[in-house]
Amino acid sequence: MEKAVIQPLIALLISSLIAITSYKRKSLDFSGALAGFVVMTLHFAAGYRFGAILLVFFFTSSKLTKVGEEKKRRLDADFKEGGQRNWIQVLSNSGIAAVLAVMIWRLTGWQDKCLCSKESTLITYLIGGIIGHYSCCNGDTWSSEIGVLSDAQPRLITTFKPVQRGTNGGVTKLGLLAATAAGSVIGLAFVLVGFFTTKCTYDLALKQLLVIPLSALAGLVGSLIDSLLGATLQFSGFCTVRKKVVGRPGPTVKKISGLGILDNNAVNLVSILLTTLLTSIACTYIF
Repeated sequence: MEKAVIQPLIALLISSLIAITSYKRKSLDFSGALAGFVVMTLHFAAGYRFGAILLVFFFTSSKLTKVGEEKKRRLDADFKEGGQRNWIQVLSNSGIAAVLAVMIWRLTGWQDKCLCSKESTLITYLIGGIIGHYSCCNGDTWSSEIGVLSDAQPRLITTFKPVQRGTNGGVTKLGLLAATAAGSVIGLAFVLVGFFTTKCTYDLALKQLLVIPLSALAGLVGSLIDSLLGATLQFSGFCTVRKKVVGRPGPTVKKISGLGILDNNAVNLVSILLTTLLTSIACTYIF
C-alpha cells in the first residue's frame, strides 16, 4: 500500500517539474507541456523503467534538436526554435506507450516485472512494445537530427539516388548509425533501472541484457521504416523561391519524391506502430 501512495506522488512531482521546465525552455509549447505532464505521470506511475526511458528519449531528442540549429534553420522550412513540440507531437511520440503502460499497471499493480514469457507472455509482449516504441522514436529523432548535419550527400532509401538534405526518406550512414545508437541507449536505460526496481533470479536478470542489442536493432529498423514511408507516402519537394525542401506541393515547388498521403506525424505514428509490434513479438521469443 505504501508503494501505491509514494510512486504516484513521485510521478506527479517529476512530471510537474519537467513539464514546467520544458515549457520555459521552449522544448514544449503550452499544449505540449500539458500533454507531456499527463503522459509522463502515467509512465512513472506504471513503472520507473518506463518513466526512465521516456525521459531518456525526451532529453536526448531535445538536446540534439538544438545541435546545429543554424544549419537546420537553413534547411528546414518548418524549423521551430528549440524544436518546440505541441500536444500532437507529444502524443504521436508517446501516446501508444502510455496506453501500454496503463495496461501493464492494470495487470501487475505497482510491481516491476522482468521480461519472462514463462511467467506471463502478455506482460512480456506489452513491455516489449514500450521498448520498441521508444527505440523507434529515439532512433528516428537521432537519425534525423544528426543525419542532416552529415557532410555526406543523403540518398533516397528507395532508389539510392542523391537527394537534397531534409528530403523525407533521405538517409546517410551517419544517420543510420545514430538510429542504432539511439535504440541502444533506450535499452541501456531500461536494463540499468530494472536492476534496482525488479526482483529476478540471477539468470533471468542477466538475460535482460539482451534488451540492449534488441533495442539497438529496433532503433535502426524503426528509422528504416520511417524512411521508407517518408520516401513513398510523404511528399517532398524543393521550393525554388525559398530554396528549401518543403512538405507540400505548390506552383514554385519541384517534386522530389512521395505521394502526399501521410504527413510527418502520420509517418511517425505508423512507423512506431510497426516497430512496437515487431519488438513485442521478438521479446516473446527471446525472453
